[in-house]
Amino acid sequence: MTIMHKFDVENWIRKPQYDFFKSYEDPFFNITATIEVSNLYTYCKKHNLSFSLACIYIALKCMNEIQEFKLRIFNEEVYLFDTVNIGSTILNDNKTFSFCYFENKSSIFEFDTQGKKVIENHKKGMIFEPKEELFGIIHCSTLPWISFTGIKHARKGDEAGNGIPKIIFGKVFVENETKKIPFSVEVNHALMDGYHAALLFEKMQAFINELS
Repeated sequence: MTIMHKFDVENWIRKPQYDFFKSYEDPFFNITATIEVSNLYTYCKKHNLSFSLACIYIALKCMNEIQEFKLRIFNEEVYLFDTVNIGSTILNDNKTFSFCYFENKSSIFEFDTQGKKVIENHKKGMIFEPKEELFGIIHCSTLPWISFTGIKHARKGDEAGNGIPKIIFGKVFVENETKKIPFSVEVNHALMDGYHAALLFEKMQAFINELS
């Protein structure tokens, strides 16, 4: 279970930015760029890991290293989670989708083992369960058919009241003999800035580059 603590907004260095954006009808901004994954692809093949689960693990690991990705808004107050987990869309055999939920783990191997079990169990009793009541979570999707360069999320209109980040991985493609994957990050500007989104890309790329 994740634990949240009330965040000290009054002494937050970003308080002016938070106050500025918190009343926006749509405070979300989206950044889409590519991540080089040749080394990750080779690593997954070498260790019999799921490439898609590895991508999710790396994103979740790096977001848990950045405070702003663990901030949420609840009843118009800001809270900080000690750790956040992730919910991802899963393609069903009938080409519909549903959701699976993965806990943050200390290693890519532990996450892979857990993730494969979660997906296997889901397919045995497939249900559409969004779990919209969860706050200590990241919303994740995968579009393995498209190497997109931009994307827009479907929204009900009340998401600004919680500020849950959304990420999407696209289709792997090859450019200059290097495998790359599109990666989209959408976050609430009241809770973070472009610097923090860029830091996520930087951390993810560094982690991938260091795999051996």
